[in-house]
Amino acid sequence: MPASLSGTEPAVPGSEADNAVIERFVDALWVENGLSENTLAAYRRDLAGFAGWLKTQGVPLADAGALELNAYLSAQYRSGRKLRSNARLLSTMRRFYRYLVREGRRKDDPTASIPSPKMDRPLPHTLSERQVEQLLAAPDTDQPIGIRDRAMLELLYASGLRVSELVSLTADRINLNQGVVKVLGKGNKERLVPVGDEALRWMARYLEASRPVLLRGASVEPVFVSRKASAMTRQAFWYRIRQYALKVKISTHLSPHTLRHAFATHLVNHGADLRVVQMLLGHSDLSTTQIYTHVARERLRQLHERHHPRG
Repeated sequence: MPASLSGTEPAVPGSEADNAVIERFVDALWVENGLSENTLAAYRRDLAGFAGWLKTQGVPLADAGALELNAYLSAQYRSGRKLRSNARLLSTMRRFYRYLVREGRRKDDPTASIPSPKMDRPLPHTLSERQVEQLLAAPDTDQPIGIRDRAMLELLYASGLRVSELVSLTADRINLNQGVVKVLGKGNKERLVPVGDEALRWMARYLEASRPVLLRGASVEPVFVSRKASAMTRQAFWYRIRQYALKVKISTHLSPHTLRHAFATHLVNHGADLRVVQMLLGHSDLSTTQIYTHVARERLRQLHERHHPRG
């Protein structure tokens, strides 16, 4: 449920009318698309900033035209906002003003005449297969926490789940006998993802030997739990990944999606069909998945430069 529905979100800058229309828009996004709270908060922040700037110009948010939008985007870019961030801001505006048109609040879409900035899509940071093996072996599996972390890392790399999908997994969505997990992804879309034997083995060990010790009799719905007998959070697990990377001296850039990127890249490197990778990752658009073919080619180029005598 978005914060606007739960009543916990502080008022955004701008007039009361601006605040109200932003909250109605965010609520509509939640109802229609099932977006996460983090995504909804990003939409709210973008529109709140624009509304605050418009207030200094004496223009209500719902009445802004292409002139004001262009002026604001230009001001943001001049102030140091990155091109990619500005592109996301424009995307928010497009969605907002199309919503107003759909709701009959406006007859025109002021973003229609504003072109999207062209940019190269950055390649996702990933790990080599050797680095993944080092990371997976980093937890101390003589301890319940280490068994849990090993199971989580193995499952991430075996399935390509998002960290948010991993920490929200419940027991009824894991079938160790069939070797699959049922994932509830973005937009509440479900997908079945196969899991390899090694990850299944560590999952079984965690469920049998580690989880009961960590729970100490408590009842927690998500499968992965903390030493405080509560559900693991994305932030806590991300912290654990960084600590293990330091332990095995992995200095490359890491993100919460690093193992997801490694999962996809290594599949493509070994000849997996791009459509299959798309289904496993839960991408709605194949173009999103195609970035991993570029990652594979870039990796080959780097290897050639490093090892070929005329590289």
